[in-house]
Amino acid sequence: MLLEALDGDETVVFTAAAASVQVQVEPVGRWFEAFVKRRNRNTSASFQELEEEEVSSEESEDEEFQLEEYPMLRTLDPKDWKNQDHYSVLGLPHLRYKATQKQIKAAHKAIVLKHHPDKRKAAGEQIVEGDNDYFTCITKAIEILSDPVKRRAFDSVDPTFDNAVPSKSEGKENFFEAFAPVFERNARWSSKKHVPKLGTMESSFEEVDNFYSFWYNFDSWREFSYLDEEEKEKAECRDERRWIEKQNRASRAQRKKEEMNRIRTLVDTAYSCDPRIKKFKEEEKARKESEKKAKAEAKKREQEEKERARQAELEAARLAKEKEEEEAKQAAQQAKKEKEIQKKAIKKERQKLRTTCKNWNYFADNEADSVKMMEEVEKLCDRLELTSLQSLNEVLASGSKEESKAAVEKEVKICCFLCQREREAEVQARQAARSADQASGGGGAGGKGWNEDDLQLLIKAVNLFPAGTNARWEVIANYMNLHSTSGMKRTAKDVINKAKNLQRLDPVQKDEINKKAFEKFKKEHTSVPPSIDNAVPSERFDASGSDGNAAPWTTEEQKLLEQALKTYPVSTPERWEKIAAAVPGRSKKDCMKRYKELVEMVKAKKAAQEQVAAKSKK
Repeated sequence: MLLEALDGDETVVFTAAAASVQVQVEPVGRWFEAFVKRRNRNTSASFQELEEEEVSSEESEDEEFQLEEYPMLRTLDPKDWKNQDHYSVLGLPHLRYKATQKQIKAAHKAIVLKHHPDKRKAAGEQIVEGDNDYFTCITKAIEILSDPVKRRAFDSVDPTFDNAVPSKSEGKENFFEAFAPVFERNARWSSKKHVPKLGTMESSFEEVDNFYSFWYNFDSWREFSYLDEEEKEKAECRDERRWIEKQNRASRAQRKKEEMNRIRTLVDTAYSCDPRIKKFKEEEKARKESEKKAKAEAKKREQEEKERARQAELEAARLAKEKEEEEAKQAAQQAKKEKEIQKKAIKKERQKLRTTCKNWNYFADNEADSVKMMEEVEKLCDRLELTSLQSLNEVLASGSKEESKAAVEKEVKICCFLCQREREAEVQARQAARSADQASGGGGAGGKGWNEDDLQLLIKAVNLFPAGTNARWEVIANYMNLHSTSGMKRTAKDVINKAKNLQRLDPVQKDEINKKAFEKFKKEHTSVPPSIDNAVPSERFDASGSDGNAAPWTTEEQKLLEQALKTYPVSTPERWEKIAAAVPGRSKKDCMKRYKELVEMVKAKKAAQEQVAAKSKK
């Protein structure tokens, strides 16, 4: 920054300053190491400052490092070294798993200088020979803690670690005070760094969700090989060593499972007691309720809009319909008035024509010609339109008797010619319809080649083989050829054409055909041949069933019969009496006869289908 000029002085710019240029510099060597450390620590210190800081921190650690003498050291049993606290033996109970290898070595050095057997012997203390001296515990402690693998195994079963999980009652009273230290204590087992904190009541939903997601997917490095009851090095053979390894693996897996269950119980208990979860759920519930309410209101508004639009459309349609009806009503009234006027005019012209012809005595000299001409005049009155009547009346009014007669005879000839043409056209149309009917296989119930028996057989076959039957019309044609009494062979095309003609019949003709079919059925089933009158009743028909019901079977009776046949199989004693009792209004004879008809119908149906299948294979 430039200083301001004093009073009386002047500021002079000799040259313009060059524009600044940004240069990309990449650190290399020890400067790159310093850059990485600064980035990781989020500081801006030079490499030399970092080195000095590291040296000073190591010196301060050495200055602060103090050993805590283990009072029970001399009383330890060297044979029970596995159950001892190695950190306490080396005087590091306050550091434990946080102690560095440098601190462990320094502690071991200090302990050895004080408790080595040679030192104690020189001081006049009595020494136990061999591995029974407590100094063996110090050797085992440094052996375990100096080996990273063995130390990790010992840290996993740290005897001072608290595995307790707070109860729900404790968590509900003081959640953060009860669970925060527990999670911090168990975070040491995480295989991942940067373990999220429990947080506070003001933590966001993302932070809480991240915390529980981490702990529900917690990856623990804790293992329990230190608690193996057997050591495979002591095995005498390979089989024993394998058995020991198998036992150790099983015990480790069981302890690992218990550890993961403990962590899961801790997380589940914390989640159930966390007041933030309850708050988030209430907020989510309130949000969903508001969204649901807003959605319901929007839907209600949409329905109201649709209802209003529908009412408006109905109202518009009603008004349009009323307008259309009014216009149609007016048009009808107008047409009616015009028709009335035209009717009156035609009546007037007809009366005028009759009066004129009557005044001329119908242009005849005798009574017979007069009557004949009167009939012709009446035909003209019936067939001529208003304009023609008016023209004819004008000619009759202005002309003489001969001219009038000629005009009337001319109109009579024209009228007769038109009637003749209409009759010829009607005859031609009737002949064409008859020809078309004959070409399609005959028309009506009495058509050529189709008698009433064949029609009834066709109706029965169509009902017997419904739509969906394989090769339906070929099957129907074969069925008719097998059971027809006329002896005529029908093809599938003939059957289809006749079935279509039957569908086009009016209801009266259909009712007539059905009535004839029922009368024929009744006649066939009620008539008894004379040769059977004196016959001995069969064992299957007793005297009680002789008076059968000749009425056709209804759908309900058919269903009851089928159900009774299923309910009472052939092995049932007095089967047909029980079946007849199950079908009200039907006797034993009726049920047996209907059963026989059904069996024959099924056999005929199968035979027709088999013939069609055989033809298709050929």
